[in-house]
Amino acid sequence: MSTAPNRRAVAVILLIPLMVTLALWAFAWPAARIAPRDLPVGVAGAAPAAEQLEQLEQRDGAFEVHRYADEAAARAAIEDRVVYGAVVATPQGPHLLTASAASPVVSQLLREAVTASAPEGTRVEVTDVVAAPAGDPRGSALGASVLPLALAGMAAGAVVTLMGLRGARGALTLLAASALVGLAAAAVTHSWLGVVTGDWWTEAGVLALTVLAIGSAVAGLAALFGPRGIGLGALLMVLLGNSFSGVTSAPQLLPEPVGAIGQWLPPGAGGSLLRSVAFFDGSAAGGPLLTLSLWSALGLAAVLLARRTPKPVEPARTEPAGPARESALAG
Repeated sequence: MSTAPNRRAVAVILLIPLMVTLALWAFAWPAARIAPRDLPVGVAGAAPAAEQLEQLEQRDGAFEVHRYADEAAARAAIEDRVVYGAVVATPQGPHLLTASAASPVVSQLLREAVTASAPEGTRVEVTDVVAAPAGDPRGSALGASVLPLALAGMAAGAVVTLMGLRGARGALTLLAASALVGLAAAAVTHSWLGVVTGDWWTEAGVLALTVLAIGSAVAGLAALFGPRGIGLGALLMVLLGNSFSGVTSAPQLLPEPVGAIGQWLPPGAGGSLLRSVAFFDGSAAGGPLLTLSLWSALGLAAVLLARRTPKPVEPARTEPAGPARESALAG
């Protein structure tokens, strides 16, 4: 009895629980450990009152406090995505400035933190400087869009690989597929659902670039490592990239170094770039744009430089010579 099928069966039995354990770790562990870690917030106002608010900085490294001269400067910092929110000291009490478009979770967290820090009986006024769109007030739809983009890029890279497309043909296929996905995704998220509210074509370009970065990375890994590169791409882009993206909360709320790793991968960078162009007029877009561009360039370079697997050459048939040939003809 052959032992090869038995070995394959044992491998499958062990591999599936391992994959489930890895998936649970990647998704459940960061979600269970959400808490502020050097979360950038601002404090503004007169010195004596502002000093009372700076006790936020003493919360075990939870907040990274930036000081501003007045409310206008704090608002500008929020709109430029330097801080997620700011507390302004006023004679009537603390005035909290938030940006639910940057992260509804962080906005709620700041409300709770400032209310707890304010003197008992003090009313905390709250102003949402950059509000989330009416079509997605909790940011859930925007967060849910990361996985479909990752799957689209994964599918594009896998199909290009399995169809044997290499060189310029493979690169053009990835570019065309990503562009169409970007247009379709913008039509759904912007035109239909109203999840994003920036410039339509800019958003379509960001969505297309995100898919291109994922797809070209998968195809490039497959070009370098063979079919196993598809599995490696799925691990990086879908499993880790999606769960570490921080799109549903914020990178600074995830355990270290998960938040940073997520921003180095296309799903996280794509989510951050989409927020910038959709709600903040492109502020803080440079880093995510560079990340997506590097993944796209490196992946496409690997596809362009990859060689096609040569077809096996059949040995040339030779005719018998001399007496053997004459006997063959006579027969």
